[in-house]
Amino acid sequence: MSASYSASWRRGNPRLLLLLVCTIWSTTGLLVQAKVHYHKWDISYKFKSPDCFKKLAVTINGQTPGPTINAQQGDTIVVRVKNSLLTENVAIHWHGIRQIGTPWFDGTEGVTQCPIVAGDTFVYRFVVDRPGTYLYHAHYGMQRSAGLYGLIRVAVPDGVVEPFAYDYDRSIILNDWWHNSTYEQATGLASIPFVWVGEPQSLLINGRGKFNCSLAGPTAVCNATNPECSPYVLTVVPGKTYRLRIASITSLSALNFEIEGHNMTVVEADGHYVKPFVIKNLNIYSGETYSVLFTADRDPSRNYWLAMNVISRKPGTPTGTAVLNYYPNHPRKSPPTSPPVGPPWDDAAYRFNQSHAIRSHPDYVHPPPLTSDRMIILLNTQNRVDGYTRWSLNNVSFNMPHTPYLIALKENLPHVFDQRPAPETYDYRNYDIHSVPENHNATTGTSIYRLDFNSTVDVILQNANMIEANKSETHPWHLHGHDFWVLGYGSGKFDPEVHPKEYNLVDPIMKNTVPLHYYGWTAIRFRADNPGAWAFHCHIESHFFMGMGIVFEEGVDRVGELPTSIMGCGDSKSLRGP
Repeated sequence: MSASYSASWRRGNPRLLLLLVCTIWSTTGLLVQAKVHYHKWDISYKFKSPDCFKKLAVTINGQTPGPTINAQQGDTIVVRVKNSLLTENVAIHWHGIRQIGTPWFDGTEGVTQCPIVAGDTFVYRFVVDRPGTYLYHAHYGMQRSAGLYGLIRVAVPDGVVEPFAYDYDRSIILNDWWHNSTYEQATGLASIPFVWVGEPQSLLINGRGKFNCSLAGPTAVCNATNPECSPYVLTVVPGKTYRLRIASITSLSALNFEIEGHNMTVVEADGHYVKPFVIKNLNIYSGETYSVLFTADRDPSRNYWLAMNVISRKPGTPTGTAVLNYYPNHPRKSPPTSPPVGPPWDDAAYRFNQSHAIRSHPDYVHPPPLTSDRMIILLNTQNRVDGYTRWSLNNVSFNMPHTPYLIALKENLPHVFDQRPAPETYDYRNYDIHSVPENHNATTGTSIYRLDFNSTVDVILQNANMIEANKSETHPWHLHGHDFWVLGYGSGKFDPEVHPKEYNLVDPIMKNTVPLHYYGWTAIRFRADNPGAWAFHCHIESHFFMGMGIVFEEGVDRVGELPTSIMGCGDSKSLRGP
């Protein structure tokens, strides 16, 4: 698949992009000069040792993590992506960017575009319409686990004051890391007998971790002195206050993050200002971003640990660490203490309470509609379908069609996916969420949820027991193309006649990713006001690969002419032309 800057601009609906920028200017009351940021990326495999163990990684211009994208609200981002993986396709999702007016550049293979085939070039062009902390990552197969990810930082326009003060702005991105390839992982997940990916070998902070090389096999290359795996160092000046942007791109692990000896004040979540609250530890789930404030007000004669630990599943991975370096101490001076181990991994009440504490900043509340037009209840279960282990929603495990949904819907290709409505609910009155599911009728499907444009939709995520007895897992759910209001969390089974009365309709936080705690429920509400086809899925890489996702369609008739650069697979081959 190929495209040029000029073709992308011509097909990328520049009038709509300009209208969006002008709207942002008018709503902020500021006349600012929006900029265009050009990036040229080459995606290739390179041998890397982020945790001292040498393995192949998917890189951007030879690096993982990839370059941070910095912009201001209203700016346009242009990324020219060349796929040099040779034998592998690629697609890149701009996580948290709503793609208003450009749904074809969401970067979700199978939903909004065909993949970029080996050797070809594709140009993404979109406006960052809201300030905050966001992510980008591969959205093809399980490539995200292989290293294709990075940060997006969007600043407020000049002259705009945020509701908190700090001296310096810093960022870290958290990840988990395996030594076997994503091909091995995917093959195991799709095999009979089922082979689980297992716990990660290491936890990385800004792409750096430390594996115990004595555990490496005889044929492995592991060098504990490799500079690629030297700890990340965050240098601070005593007495100064720092904004630390924290993003999690993990493929499996829920994490607990702390700065040894320092309290943190949470001020931003997924690009929205939070009613500030003070914590010692931050629980962060895959796909989430936060900003916290901390002050370098401890003993300046020593350094401290930045530490993250696995929570919500029994850890099989050592603590991930970096160094908080108090200037002028040497940055490689190791802290005199052991790294913090965090709270107990199975303290569900602690995690649940922190989720409840995240509310919208009182000066930045976006009131939700008081009622919804539709309620969709999604029972999350693990099932077996024809002997394969899958994740399902209301007994249907999601399969991606060969022709992307956006193209099929816009170009009237109804035969490429199942036109029957996807199931709206399950037998919640009789289903026991604490028992191993029988679900003899579990199946796979390609049906979607068609939403009336501008309607208000409630989605209730209901967790339940897995195939293994007495086991439930935390699932971070991410919605493309939207932010949603988090109306509430609960333990046990959601009752649609009781629990909506407990919703927080006063100051709910808006997010794009939210945890579903085990044996519990999470209620979200959003407006179907962004024309396109949008994925909604568990952000655990292996779970989405195993079918844990759905697609919403809204207002596709309002979508402009699709760029031919997104076509070329399935039944869209004939639409591309010669």
